[in-house]
Amino acid sequence: MRKTSGILTTIKHSLQRQRLGELLVLQGKISPRELRLSLREQKRTKKPLGQIFLEKAVISRRQLVFILGRQYLLRACATCLFIAASTNLAASKKAHAERISDVPAKLTLSSMASEFTRVSAYPAIYGTIEKKSTNLSAFTKWSGMFERFEKDLTQQASIKVIQDWQSDLKQIKRGSIKNMAEDVNKLVNKTRYITDIKNWGKSDYWATPAEFLQRGGDCEDYAIAKYTALRALGVPEERLRVAIVQDTYKNIPHAVLIVYTENGAYLLDNQNKNMISASFGDRYKPIFSINRQAWWLHNQPDTSTVVASAVR
Repeated sequence: MRKTSGILTTIKHSLQRQRLGELLVLQGKISPRELRLSLREQKRTKKPLGQIFLEKAVISRRQLVFILGRQYLLRACATCLFIAASTNLAASKKAHAERISDVPAKLTLSSMASEFTRVSAYPAIYGTIEKKSTNLSAFTKWSGMFERFEKDLTQQASIKVIQDWQSDLKQIKRGSIKNMAEDVNKLVNKTRYITDIKNWGKSDYWATPAEFLQRGGDCEDYAIAKYTALRALGVPEERLRVAIVQDTYKNIPHAVLIVYTENGAYLLDNQNKNMISASFGDRYKPIFSINRQAWWLHNQPDTSTVVASAVR
């Protein structure tokens, strides 16, 4: 049996098959050139692509509702298939969240004992509906990263890098989670960006923080490093999630860190020097989020929500 290329690649392919513009091209509603021009306009105006098509009278509102409804159903089916596949894989591996070693806790600074209150209720990320599972067996890149990171702590080449990083983290002023997250976001974003293909010769590789600090990395590597840094600063696991989202401006999957602060949920992004509220916005659509305790599938409430976001 051919080995799976990873959950991120699977979801990426599923999403890319049914984009609105591509569907319209396939149906002969618009030409490839018209799609390219519309995408440029979307990038310039920040308008939803559906709204641009309506303004240009490319399609009617009724046609848009039908296409987006079909698109939503196809994605829902893909989600069901994904969950079924994950369940089957879980039955064979029987790996659970508690089996992932808490490596970041080993980096906790002595003066940073956790004093933060528990999260009473998670605010919805961008208005999505979350489905939680504590079975992480399908997320081999996530668990594999922790296994390699634990080995890094005993490797001479990595020890010095980690110690220097801890020294940098000690310079961050102890305070609210939000303030520390802002400082961590700025600190980690200074590391150079490099694609996995150039860095590792692989299309998707989740680097350990030690690997990231030495060689740079791409979006998920920034998110993992920020997650680890905040854990070292005493932020509890339950307040942090690495999230895979769909970047609707670039039409590609992307990874960010979600931090549940005293002032709500915020998004830490290597594409932005400032933190962004994770409660509202139209650029990112969450697909799933994960930490050592569990993972969450993010769904849009219903088809009407998808349509409203496209035509508003």
